Amino acid sequence: MNLGFFTMPIHPLDKDWRLSLKEDREAFLLADELGFTEAYVGEHVTDKAENITSCIAFLAWIAAATKQIKLGTGTVNMPNTHPAAVAAGMAMLDHMLDGRLIFGISPGGLMSDAELFGNLDADRNEMFLEAINQVLDIWAGEPPYNFSGKYWNISTQKTLIEDIGQGFIAKPLQRPHPPIVVTAVAPFSKGVTEAAARGWDPTAEPANWRVAKSVFVAKDPATAKAYATDPDGPYVYYYRSLFTKLKINGRIELFKTRRDQPDDEVTLEMICDKLIIYGTPDSVADQLLAFQEEVGTFGTLLYAGKDWRDRELGRESMILMAEKVMPRLSAGTSKQSNAAE
Repeated sequence: MNLGFFTMPIHPLDKDWRLSLKEDREAFLLADELGFTEAYVGEHVTDKAENITSCIAFLAWIAAATKQIKLGTGTVNMPNTHPAAVAAGMAMLDHMLDGRLIFGISPGGLMSDAELFGNLDADRNEMFLEAINQVLDIWAGEPPYNFSGKYWNISTQKTLIEDIGQGFIAKPLQRPHPPIVVTAVAPFSKGVTEAAARGWDPTAEPANWRVAKSVFVAKDPATAKAYATDPDGPYVYYYRSLFTKLKINGRIELFKTRRDQPDDEVTLEMICDKLIIYGTPDSVADQLLAFQEEVGTFGTLLYAGKDWRDRELGRESMILMAEKVMPRLSAGTSKQSNAAE
């Protein structure tokens, strides 16, 4: 199992934006130093808490400061951006990263962003498919481009000057394109079905699956419990924000443990108890091994980044995860495999 990193992120509303961006950047650089294999950052335009407004801009900011880690958009919300702008921006970012880019895409889930960009009442899944198809057509084609769609038209036929390069849209360094990944938060996800049919990640191969988990690791159990369960701490704050949004938008089923579970059973306390893993390195390793046994094998565990309310505890948790927990997971996985053989 590989160790990766994912952050949306969700910060306190009154936190200095410069500080939260600096800490988010530092978390990615620390992940690179610790040998995390990949790291993803989300984007939202109209959310004061989830305040990274462009994952492309953020990854460009840290590209030259990282050495080996693959960096991913987590995700580009395709209906909110013109496909040609996505194709050009991602192509440049792939070159800046010397081919270390992973292209994460989705229809977008923040309703205020959808309203802002005029697609609140549109079929965003249909927009998503048209947009990614046009991006791939741009990368596969040559100018002059001439694509007509329901939502976007793309052409440089009238203005192409081929001998000086005008009317050309850049291609990524990785050919035919960077690896494409999609997110899944709902059971029986139509997006995953569509992605698998196109050969994008995740597919039916377990090694291609990434699973994000909220994990906090500390040297002693008392510190771990206090920080992870504090009603005003970053872990509970994270799920309070998500729970509020999903409940208002009628998507509370994403937190249900069974499909017929009554809505009134889905509480913040239940969500935090179910989804936050915390403890010492040994305790966390045991909980993650039990989780893996429950859901089956997968290729990469994504450590879900939270706000660094306590900078030292936030850093220490990532360090302990990489240096103490992962060796236990690898050993546990190997023992299970050997037993099966």
